[in-house]
Amino acid sequence: MSDDGASPRELLLEACRRNNTSLLTDLLKSLGSAENVARLLNTATDGVGGFCLHVAASYGSYEVLDMLLDQEGLEVDPVDRLERDTPLHKAVRFVNGLGMEEWEAGAVIVELLLDAGADPRTRNKAKLKPFELVDPRNTELRKTLQKAEFAMMAGDDVVDNDEDEGPTGSASDSE
Repeated sequence: MSDDGASPRELLLEACRRNNTSLLTDLLKSLGSAENVARLLNTATDGVGGFCLHVAASYGSYEVLDMLLDQEGLEVDPVDRLERDTPLHKAVRFVNGLGMEEWEAGAVIVELLLDAGADPRTRNKAKLKPFELVDPRNTELRKTLQKAEFAMMAGDDVVDNDEDEGPTGSASDSE
């Protein structure tokens, strides 16, 4: 594909498909302002209505996805036109398409989206949450999505036991 004459939308989607960080870097610089970058990232879609995050997640383009998620004003939960999937749904589908020996490596795509604030509770056109798409044998990814969903539902009610500053030992030790 020649860069001559390619639109910013085409360049963006190509970078997402090919995990091409140099193409993405050049494109983002050419757009100038953060507003222009956010506008392109939040409006550019492929032929089936998938946004740049959908494309990057579908292809397992970790480095490009990481760069995209660092952009100010990026919507992390856009819904595609075809399946009404979020990028998190696409990431789970990507992991499902890998061999079992690659699941752990593929799960970093899901974790990257979750760390950026992707909502694991969102249902697609088939009324399925990303967790419900996970291969049942992939227990680690299932746990990751369940934990993220619980954390979002609990909000500030989640207690971090690592910060407990109370006395240690059992109550029977104190006499």
